[in-house]
Parts: sequence; structure tokens; C-alpha cells
Amino acid sequence: MNLNLTGKHVEITPAMREYVSSKIERATRYFDNIITINVTLSVDKLKQKAEAAVHLRGKEIFVEADSADMYASIDSLADKLTRHIRKHKERNIRQRNDQGGLKDQEFELPE
Repeated sequence: MNLNLTGKHVEITPAMREYVSSKIERATRYFDNIITINVTLSVDKLKQKAEAAVHLRGKEIFVEADSADMYASIDSLADKLTRHIRKHKERNIRQRNDQGGLKDQEFELPE
């Protein structure tokens, strides 16, 4: 998994980088097939915004959160990202199990 961290109108400090990576690491516990995560932190007047684009195999997940504090935005982003990744994983498991194999098909025996 590659983690790319970008700042728009904000300087990314080592403490901020460590905080983001620790929070994002929590989201990656639920799904192993994450290819890249692009996190963008931006400041626009009084709004602190955090965005994440997660590239999975066959799917792209985009999540954003904003608040008055950057660390609160990162916390909210990590929670939303965890929910989306968990939902994607559960959907994949459900689809795989509902495909049906030979046991779910009906056969007519020749007479």
C-alpha cells in the first residue's frame, strides 16, 4: 500500500504526517487489497478539509471531511474511510457467496 500525502495551502509537519498514517492504518486493517491511498489536506479560510482517494482493485473510493480543526477532520475522514472500506468488503463477500454453485442450481433428471 502506498500512502501519498499532499497539502494545499498548508505545510505538512512530521507530526501531522504521523497522525494521518496512524489513522489511515486503522482503516487498512479491514481490507488487504488496497493499492494506493492519496490524502489531501487543505485550508480554505476557516475550513480545514481532508480528502482521501483509495484505489482498490476494480474500485475507487473517495471520502472527504471538513471541520474547524485539521485533526478533527482527519479523525472524521478515517472513520468515514473505515466505514466505506468495510462496506465494500462485506458487499464483495456477499456477492461471492450469493453467486451460487451447483448446490443452488436445479437439475432435471432424464427419464
